[in-house]
Amino acid sequence: MSNKVVLAYSGGLDTSVAIRWLKETYGYNVIAVTIDVGSEKDSSAVKEKALQVGAIKAIVVDAKKTFVNDYIFPALKAGAIYENIYPMATSLARPLIAKILTEVALKEEAIAIAHGCTGKGNDQVRFEVAINALAPKVKIVAPAREWGMTREETIQYAEKYSIPVPVKSGHAYSVDENIWGRSVECGVLEDPWIEPPAEVYAWTKSPAEAPDQPAYCEITFEKGVPVALDGKAMDGLELINALNELAGLHGVGRIDHVENRLVGIKSREIYEAPAAVTLLTAHQALEDMTLAKDQARFKLKVTHEFSDIIYNGLWFTANRLDLSAYVDSTQRLVSGTVRIKLSKGNCIVVGRKSPHSLYAHNLATYEKGDQFDQSSAAGFIYIFGLPVKTQATLQPLYDMTTEKQDKGNGK
Repeated sequence: MSNKVVLAYSGGLDTSVAIRWLKETYGYNVIAVTIDVGSEKDSSAVKEKALQVGAIKAIVVDAKKTFVNDYIFPALKAGAIYENIYPMATSLARPLIAKILTEVALKEEAIAIAHGCTGKGNDQVRFEVAINALAPKVKIVAPAREWGMTREETIQYAEKYSIPVPVKSGHAYSVDENIWGRSVECGVLEDPWIEPPAEVYAWTKSPAEAPDQPAYCEITFEKGVPVALDGKAMDGLELINALNELAGLHGVGRIDHVENRLVGIKSREIYEAPAAVTLLTAHQALEDMTLAKDQARFKLKVTHEFSDIIYNGLWFTANRLDLSAYVDSTQRLVSGTVRIKLSKGNCIVVGRKSPHSLYAHNLATYEKGDQFDQSSAAGFIYIFGLPVKTQATLQPLYDMTTEKQDKGNGK
């Protein structure tokens, strides 16, 4: 019987320690799988490190374009933002990583899939629910949930066995990053009263130190997907990278959030998402021009549901597929260009245009050329307000002579 286990390997503290721990505890031979979704790590160095620590095989998969086209852009079209602030970079990458891990495990005939998530985080749920949806018979092992070590103890374990890790005792930030954003937690950040130290930021300038001269950029969308920056056609990966650099230079994309984790606790997270914040802002502005009022309001409900689906690790579900079909339908005419001003941490829409715009200047203007028939307003107000007037006449809620409100128990 196979004793191979496929480990989601990032090269960080927990997964590096897990390679030795899995061998020591269960006798597993570890196949380390690193999925590149846009982190800045040297993939070849991560691969060599996995082998050095004790993996029998190390695999690196470049999934950046798949991540952009099949996960980020569907989320962008949905306007997915968790709790109205977090673009969910980490959340979005997990189902893709789980899918690739499952494919490797089946190909290698591994007995199990392992991940480095703790028992207090969201990622354990995202990985395991996705793996169960794709390969329900594959066993799942979670070393960091089982070994019972604190973060400091895990660092000491690594030092004891000469396992190279990117953190040292007393400097235990936990960092995850991909092309859509970067997250930082642990250490002093666990006190939500403390301002994040400058050292936690890597992608964005401090707004105070950002250039005094603002930058303007124009983002062109076709059916809800960004296809050009300042008139230059780009694929999604190139465009996001360019916006991460430009918006980050101007301090855009810093997020300090106390969020509600799926496992029932609140956590303080620091995020950097320059491109995500810019694209979500621009996309919303274009929808404001091209979606009718009822479409926009119902889509907002879908947006909240879609965001929860991503955050809660339910990507591979029929509900998500159904909602994606609705979202794609809403994007049929979401095409056009949005002009953005980037300045001192602010991302501001200053212009928008679309061949499918519902904005009619001849109806909106107060100047010459106004074609709105203002005489229609009186009849509209009468019909619109008739139910209110009728109820106020037959069931008075207010006595204006005494300024008393009827509480429903008589006056």
